[in-house]
Amino acid sequence: MEKTRKRLIHISRCRGVTRRTIRQFIRYDPTLESIYKLTPSAINQHFSLPLKKASLFYAELRNPKVKTQIQHDSKYCRIITVVDDTYPPVLKTIKDAPLVLYALGDLNLLTQQPMLSVIGTRRPSQEAMPKMREFVLPLVKQGWIIVSGMAKGIDSYAHQLAVNHDGKTIAVLGSGFNYIYPRQNVQLFRRIATKGLVLSEYAPNTPPERFHFPERNRIISGLSFGTFVIEATERSGTLITVDQALDQGRDVYALPGSPMAIYAKGCNKMIQDGAKLVQNPEDITDEWQAVESYWVI
Repeated sequence: MEKTRKRLIHISRCRGVTRRTIRQFIRYDPTLESIYKLTPSAINQHFSLPLKKASLFYAELRNPKVKTQIQHDSKYCRIITVVDDTYPPVLKTIKDAPLVLYALGDLNLLTQQPMLSVIGTRRPSQEAMPKMREFVLPLVKQGWIIVSGMAKGIDSYAHQLAVNHDGKTIAVLGSGFNYIYPRQNVQLFRRIATKGLVLSEYAPNTPPERFHFPERNRIISGLSFGTFVIEATERSGTLITVDQALDQGRDVYALPGSPMAIYAKGCNKMIQDGAKLVQNPEDITDEWQAVESYWVI
């Protein structure tokens, strides 16, 4: 098992392949040992990988710098693979589950429940923090783990609320740990790494890319029993996480607001489409009590 996980980490760090291709590798050989013996032509034929990418991957497998970087990273952070006991079981149930995760902080949080993802607009209103003190802080004080993406706005507020009140929080990043985005959250990142847990499926030296953020959202919603939207505009990027949560069979909760308020239009539309309207924290805790036995093993 240890050799398999090392191969998985190594292969995941090589250019030329995607998670989809790596899953094909695993189906072909669960130990991944035979992948190292394939020629670029064989990789091209067996896995329908363009020859140029197959050749790049073949070269990367034999590039000593890749293994050296992995060794360096493993001293700085924990590396969790889908074959490890520490891998969160709830993530194994979602589509395109991350194969490798990098972690800083308290890994014990991955085995605890309940987790609730708290998300929303990057441009919150002045009412946003008072709303969160009213609806999210009681959950923090009850020991709930708050999961979010450390983006500007609601995400940052959610993490701050947790760390400022000795609560538990998990931040899922859209970049590696050496490229914190947004830069203004470097201090928040350090606090979460000390008091909570930071996760990323991107290696530490991976800079943020536009497509990383929709990708990481599936992990935010996948870890959580439900997703709570505080504020969202009608075309908010928050809707991507909501769609993924629904696709994963997770509950979606939303705070209603004035129909005249731009920051409430997204939430109101979600409620109209079937999200659960939240009037007090008990609306969420009662839902958790009803499904707790299915989540806690």
